[in-house]
Amino acid sequence: MLSEIHNRFWQQVNMLNLRRRLSVGVLFVLAMQIYGCAGTPDVPGDPNDICEIFRENRGWYKSAYASYKRWRIPIAVMMAIMHQESKYEAKAKPPRTTCLYIFPGPRPSSAFGYSQALDSTWEKYKQSTGNRGADRDDFGDSIDFIGWYCNVSHKQCGIAKNDAYNMYLAYHEGQGGFNRKTYQKKAWLQRVAGKVQSRAKNYEKQLARCESEFQRRRGCRLWPF
Repeated sequence: MLSEIHNRFWQQVNMLNLRRRLSVGVLFVLAMQIYGCAGTPDVPGDPNDICEIFRENRGWYKSAYASYKRWRIPIAVMMAIMHQESKYEAKAKPPRTTCLYIFPGPRPSSAFGYSQALDSTWEKYKQSTGNRGADRDDFGDSIDFIGWYCNVSHKQCGIAKNDAYNMYLAYHEGQGGFNRKTYQKKAWLQRVAGKVQSRAKNYEKQLARCESEFQRRRGCRLWPF
């Protein structure tokens, strides 16, 4: 009799443990599914080809064109700057510093999102444009920010709107730093600006071949919307 009660007791214990394990497993699978659907950024498969970028994310072309129409900064220039800043990662942040070469320390700046805009500069953008709900992890808001910032550089620094090299220097150093020529003592930054310029030229050539794919024909004219 005691042996039978003992066996039943342990059977119930084992069933409870099994149920707990199944519950934890189900919750884990659900969490992974939710993360996979909602948390995965739309990073382009080939960030070196602007045609493929817009084919994968067709709404991005619409946003990039809208920014171009507003600020008249070429799409290729804005996209080359974004590529350099974040590689199109929506929630990109600067890598953390280290404490005692081991422990993770604070991040060097508040840069965040596609455009790597600082908190303070993003606030200036929102106040200047009236886009109060803008988010740095939103592509449309970020590409508009880059267009806005480059337009400010054009006005304050006299940089041509298609000059990707100097636009990136001003983007990195700020308009005040650019006018003070702080970049002249930063050979590494000048090399990076050269990369941005080269990418912008490649993007421009690529876009010339494929831009019609992203525009809808209405009557005798092409429109992107």
